[in-house]
Amino acid sequence: MRPFTYERAASPADAAAKAASIPGAHFIAGGTNLLDLMKLQIETPAHLIDVNGLGLDTIEETPDGGLRIGALVRNTDLAADARVRRHYGVLSRALVAGASGQLRNVATTAGNLLQRTRCPYFYDPNQPCNKRQPGSGCSAIGGVTRSLGVIGTSNACIATHPSDMAVAMRVLDATVETVRPDGGSRAIPIADLHRLPGDAPHVETVLERGELITAVTLPRPVGGAQLYHKVRDRASYAFALVSVAAIVQPDGGDGGGNGIAWGRVALGGVAPKPWRVEAAEAHLKQGAKQTTALLLAGARPTPDNAFKIKLAERTLAAVLREARA
Repeated sequence: MRPFTYERAASPADAAAKAASIPGAHFIAGGTNLLDLMKLQIETPAHLIDVNGLGLDTIEETPDGGLRIGALVRNTDLAADARVRRHYGVLSRALVAGASGQLRNVATTAGNLLQRTRCPYFYDPNQPCNKRQPGSGCSAIGGVTRSLGVIGTSNACIATHPSDMAVAMRVLDATVETVRPDGGSRAIPIADLHRLPGDAPHVETVLERGELITAVTLPRPVGGAQLYHKVRDRASYAFALVSVAAIVQPDGGDGGGNGIAWGRVALGGVAPKPWRVEAAEAHLKQGAKQTTALLLAGARPTPDNAFKIKLAERTLAAVLREARA
């Protein structure tokens, strides 16, 4: 472990200003990802700013009927909240599918969105990795790629985003609220938060240096059957090979639309960010095969992970069957 300094922030604006002004500063809340990376010396912060005491740990109803989730709300508390379970079931299901109970007790809403890839080459300091050391190369390309991305990747990086919660947030059209180092704030649609790797895979989000997530807002509930299916190598404490977050409104069996009136769908485990293509959702009435073909149009799988395309189709088909039932 490399030496570092530590302080507790007095306010969100104070935390953001200090993070921007102190070289090598990082925020820390639950630390479930950051501390692991520090132990491996993948992350080597010179200064840690503890944001746990900022009061960002409540869930409140918004004037338009949605929910405002504080950045420090623990995953366990968010999944168990009666309002989330009743109106945003896809989010509750995605949270319970992630990590272990012990980790969910500590992990935060903002930290979950910002967790870094679980690409094995990123976690191996002996291997070149453009996320870890820009310009060094991507060891995954030409390496073992079974768990890695099939779409949205680039010649510089084929890693996937590991969050289950973020996939559910994407299908719910969440908005991320932040405070900037100058004290100003902004609202970022979840669709715009994560960047595709391009030629700069180490820049993973649109957040500015020092910008602090303070909350995530969910819009008014849209109803429908809300489902999250996660396919992984083992039943617990494993990241998704493919996951499907969906909101589906059955048509009541009155004909047309393959039993579906409308729906939304986002995929996890296949791309560097939660993957949603709104134009594909109009084809849910035609079934999983056509929808998946549009969702993953332009995919660039490797021989190791080409199975993910068919797996995504079959997982979506299972979700649609359950929604109709």
